Amino acid sequence: MAKDEEDLTALRQRKTCLISENKQTLHTPLPEAQSNRLENEDDKQASNGTSCWTERSITPPGAQPPNTILVLLVLGLSFATRFYKLAEPPHICWDETHFGKMGSYYINRTFFFDVHPPLGKILIGLAGYMTGYDGTFPFVKPGDKYGHHNYWGMRGFCAALGSSLPVFAYFIVLELSHSNSAALIAAALLIFDTGSITISQYILLDPILMFFIMGAVLSMVKFNQQKSRPFCASWWLWLLLTGVNLSGAIGVKFVGLFVILLVGLNTAGDLWALLGDLQLTLVDVAKHLLARVTGLILLPLFLYVTVFAVHFAVLNKSGPGDGFFSSAFQSRLIGNNLHNASMPKYLAYGSTITVKNLRIAGGYLHSHWHLYPEGVGAKQQQVTAYLHKDYNNLWLVHKPDDGLDHPKTPELVRHGDIVRLEHKETTRNLHSHLQEAPMTRKHFQVTGYGINGSGDSNDLWRLEVCGGRRGDPVKVLRSKVRFLHVATGCVLYSSGKTLPKWGWEQVEVTCSPYLKETPNSQWNIEDHINPKLPNISLSVLKPHFLEILLESHIVMIRGNSGLKPKDSEINSRPWHWPINYQGLRFSGVNETEYRVYLLGNPVTWWLNLACLGLYAVMVAVASISLQRDVHLSQKRREHCWVLMRGGGQLVLGWLLHYAPFYTMGRILYYHHYFPAMLFSSMLTGLTLDTLLHSADLFLSPPRADWLLRLGQVALLFSVLYSFYIFHPLSYGMRGPLAHEPGSAMAGLKWMDSWEF
Repeated sequence: MAKDEEDLTALRQRKTCLISENKQTLHTPLPEAQSNRLENEDDKQASNGTSCWTERSITPPGAQPPNTILVLLVLGLSFATRFYKLAEPPHICWDETHFGKMGSYYINRTFFFDVHPPLGKILIGLAGYMTGYDGTFPFVKPGDKYGHHNYWGMRGFCAALGSSLPVFAYFIVLELSHSNSAALIAAALLIFDTGSITISQYILLDPILMFFIMGAVLSMVKFNQQKSRPFCASWWLWLLLTGVNLSGAIGVKFVGLFVILLVGLNTAGDLWALLGDLQLTLVDVAKHLLARVTGLILLPLFLYVTVFAVHFAVLNKSGPGDGFFSSAFQSRLIGNNLHNASMPKYLAYGSTITVKNLRIAGGYLHSHWHLYPEGVGAKQQQVTAYLHKDYNNLWLVHKPDDGLDHPKTPELVRHGDIVRLEHKETTRNLHSHLQEAPMTRKHFQVTGYGINGSGDSNDLWRLEVCGGRRGDPVKVLRSKVRFLHVATGCVLYSSGKTLPKWGWEQVEVTCSPYLKETPNSQWNIEDHINPKLPNISLSVLKPHFLEILLESHIVMIRGNSGLKPKDSEINSRPWHWPINYQGLRFSGVNETEYRVYLLGNPVTWWLNLACLGLYAVMVAVASISLQRDVHLSQKRREHCWVLMRGGGQLVLGWLLHYAPFYTMGRILYYHHYFPAMLFSSMLTGLTLDTLLHSADLFLSPPRADWLLRLGQVALLFSVLYSFYIFHPLSYGMRGPLAHEPGSAMAGLKWMDSWEF
C-alpha cells in the first residue's frame, strides 16, 4: 500500500512537471478541468497497475500534422506518373521474361527454381490471375510481343505498389522532421525520378520489395511515436505492422535482411533506453522485450514460413526447377518419374542405379562410348555429369571381386564398403588414376575402364554415408554419399565446368584430392532397380515440410553465390550507382526500336549525393553546438535534434542498403541501388528543409522568409524541369540515338557512359 502511494505521488509530480513545461512552452495555462482529468487518469492508471506507461511525450511546438491537400497531391501525382503509358511497350522488357514467366508458373502450378524467396512471384501470379491472365504466354525473351495476352494486370500491380513509395516517403519524413515542406521535398524527388518511375512500371520484384521496405520504415517510425502509450491499441498496431512488412521484405528478396537489421538496431536502442528508465521495473522491461520478440521476430518468422507453405502447396507439378533439388524433393511433384514410384528402400549389391550430384545442376553420373581426345589425360572412355535423365546414366553396383552372378539373397551396401561401379551400357568400370583432369587441373581424371566388369585396382571406391557410421545402410533418395577412390584417396567430384564439344558440352567429373565435404562431392542414389528386394512406395520417403524448407533455402543461397558475371557481361560496380554513372537498357537498342532506359533523374541523384556530404557537415556543426551548450533558440535546438535523430536513422538506412554490396562476389546491377536511393532522397528532403529554415541565422525575418520560399521554389522547379527533359527515358524513345543528329535527346547525354 505504501508503495502504491509512493508511485501515485511520483506520477503526480511527473504530471505537474509536464504541465509546467507545457505552460512555459505554449504560454497558455491548462484549464482546471483538463488538469483534474489528467490527475484522475493518472490516479486510475496507478491504482489499476495499467500497462500503459504514464509518461506523456510533448509534441514539438513546430510540429505539423499531415496536410490533406499535400497528401492527395502526392498520391495523385505518384499514380499519374507511374500509370502513364503503362501498357507500352507491348512486349517483354528486361527481367519481365523471368518474373512474368514465374507468375505464369504459379497460375499453372508448375514447379520452378529461383534464387529469391517466393512472395513477390506469388503476388505477381495472383495479380495476373485476378485480372484475367491465363498463364499461357511463354515469356521466352525480351522483345517478344504480348499480343492478345493480358499483361497489364501484372504491370498495374507493380505500378500501384511503386506509386505508394512517394506517399510513404512523405509520411516518414513528416514523422522524423515534423515539417510538411521537408516531407513534400522528399516525395517530389521520388515522384519525378525517372528511374523510380521506370522500375515501377514493369513486371519486376523491385517495386514489391521497396513497398515492404518503406512500409516497414514507416511502421517503425510510427511505432516510435507511440512510446508514451505502450501496450495500447495504436502501439500494438504499428508494432505488428512493422513485423508484417519485415516478413514481406525478406519474403521478396534476401536483401530485405537490410531493413530487418535497421529495425533491429532501432529496437535494441529502444530497449536499452527502457532499461535505463528507473521508473520502470524489470518486469515492465521484460514485457516490452517479450512484445518486441513477438511482433518483430515470431510474427515475421511465422508469416515467412507460411509464404513457403503456400509456395510448395501451389507448385505441385513437375517443371523446370526439378533438377535443382534432391531426388527426395522431386518425389513429391506430380509428373516427375519419382512421384508415386516404388523401389527398394536400401541399396544392395547387384542393383542398377542412377547417381545424382547434390550441387545445383550437378547432373547425373554418366558415361558413353566416346573417348577422351588425344592429349587430354588417358585416352579412355569419358565419364561426365549429364543434366537430363538418360539410359547412359545407369550403373551396376558390384563387390570388388564380383562377377555378373549375385547370390539369391541380396546383400546391402553399407557405410565404408568397397564397391565397383560398372556402366550398364558399355560394361566399363568407373575408374580414376593420377592423370590430370581435362578442365580442373589440380584434380585427377575419371574414366570408364575395362570390359565386361574386368579392370584393375583403380576401379575400386569406398562408399561413405555423410554423417554415417560404419555398418549404416545406404537409403535410396535420402542418404548423401561420397565415393572415395581407394588407390589415390581422392573423392568423386562434379566440378560444374562445361566440357568442350568433344565432351558434348556436358559437365566435367573429376576425382578431387581435397576431401572437404561439399555438394560437389556429395551424391545420392535416385533410381534403384533390384528385383530381389521388396519395393516400397516412395511416398514414405517424401521429405517433411521443414526438410524441403531447409533444402529450398540451401539451394537459393547456393544459386545466389553462383551468380557470377559471364565473360561478355558488364558487371556494374557499387561506386557507379550514387553518381548515376550508367543505367540499364530495358527495351530496344537501335533507332527503329521502342527504347526504354533505366536511369535516375540526374538532378535528383546528384542532389542526393551532394546532400550526403552536406548532411555530414550540418550534423557535425549541430553536435558540436549542443555539446558545447551554445546558446540556441528552442526552434534551432529542435532542428539539431531532427538532424541527428531523424537524419541519423535515414543515413543508417542508406548505409545498410548500400555498403553490403561492396562485399558481394555475385554479379551486381544498377537497380540494386534503388532501396538505398529511397533513404537518400528522404535524407535530402530533411537536410535541405533544415538548411532553408536556417536562413534566419544570416538574414532578418522578412528576407529569411523570402529566401526560404525562393529556395523551395527553385528546388521544385529544378526537379520538375529535369523530369520534363528526361521523361522519354521512362516513357519511351524512338528515332535517332542521343549522340546522333536530329535526336530528341540531343544534348542530354551528360555522361559518356549513358547508353541512350
